Amino acid sequence: MAWILFGLFFLFLFLGTPIAIALGLAAIASMAIFDFPVAMFPLIMYASLGKFTLLAIPFFVLAGVIMEYAGISRRLVRFANVLVGHVPGGLAIVTVLVSCFFAAISGSGPATVASIGVILIPAMVKAGYDRGFACALVASSGNIGIIIPPSIAFVVFGVLAEVSIGRLFIAGIVPGLLIGLSLIGAGFLTIRSSGMVLACSPKSGWKERVRALKDAIWGLLAPVFILGSIYGGFVTPTEAAGVAVVYGLFVGVFIYREIGVRDIWRLLADASVSSAVVMFIIAFAGVFAWLLTSAQIAASLAESMLSISSNKYVLLLVINAILLLAGCFIDAASAYYIFVPIMLPVVRSIGVDPLVFGVFMTVNLAIGMITPPVGLDIFMASNVGGVSLKEVSLKVIPFLIASILALALITFFPGVSLWLPDLLGIK
Repeated sequence: MAWILFGLFFLFLFLGTPIAIALGLAAIASMAIFDFPVAMFPLIMYASLGKFTLLAIPFFVLAGVIMEYAGISRRLVRFANVLVGHVPGGLAIVTVLVSCFFAAISGSGPATVASIGVILIPAMVKAGYDRGFACALVASSGNIGIIIPPSIAFVVFGVLAEVSIGRLFIAGIVPGLLIGLSLIGAGFLTIRSSGMVLACSPKSGWKERVRALKDAIWGLLAPVFILGSIYGGFVTPTEAAGVAVVYGLFVGVFIYREIGVRDIWRLLADASVSSAVVMFIIAFAGVFAWLLTSAQIAASLAESMLSISSNKYVLLLVINAILLLAGCFIDAASAYYIFVPIMLPVVRSIGVDPLVFGVFMTVNLAIGMITPPVGLDIFMASNVGGVSLKEVSLKVIPFLIASILALALITFFPGVSLWLPDLLGIK
């Protein structure tokens, strides 16, 4: 059954079928071939979606769209620029810093790339940066969108692995910042080796910095407000997603006054489409994962992995290699449903904390967002920047290497993920 299930899935992918449909067709065909009651298909789909915790996904997507419409990304770019724009290569730092801030609002990689790309790619090109480099840096920075909390990816993993989503959120902060630092380092090395002649912004005075801070303060406070409401014990992570929507509307309508009545329908439509895509994948992936578990495929594959070696570090290398390869072909939500049932028993058996597994798995899948052929972030950056996908894919290689080096630290040094939640006593 494993050969049929995975064989059909990859066949449909090869034929260009959308991932959600490929998962669903492979699952329903396997159910029919092996005499599973096909009538269970819609019931399992509904059960996969009918979880209170998953309500966080459409709400966080909506919050990200609202804050994009509210002009928060533009204000964050200006604030970061007055801080470090005068430094040689400062716009590269600005790109990563703004990605970290916007990631903490949107929880989505492609949303981060789209929001900051339309502002920063033209600005970088005007300052002398190579257009392909600018697109590659924005795409790579978008990865941080699913690592820095609140992360939609962590919500999905937390539901599947039965790990505290609040603890996952805090665990993602240090790894997200580590990825950001690695991208800045790779950016500076690339700039130096390529010989780009860059223009710097004039150094801003303290008055201008204070004005930029006042203008961006509501955007900077968004993650503090959202995460503070969770860890203050006022709301659950799911309810915090609703709080984020209300906060974003308040800022956009009453503070910045950039969201009008006519914008409401448009932003709701944008958020609905994005949410529907994710939830559609989760529904079909839920059936696929149910088959993996019910037919004992996951258990058999887990045993096969454990038979490769008894060495913890060898198994971690194998798991990372599989996830990096999978990220080239499938999105994060699908990957969780396919691989968590298989790999979670393996990492538990070798003494790895499921929380650490959740973080380094998410980092793996974030890296997958800048690897062809299904790298959503490089597709988005290519479209926004007007550069061919081939050029962006080549220019992203230094950032890919830097991200993999950061991934190695996150995987083999669990304290990178566990230090902050343990320090804060988050359960």
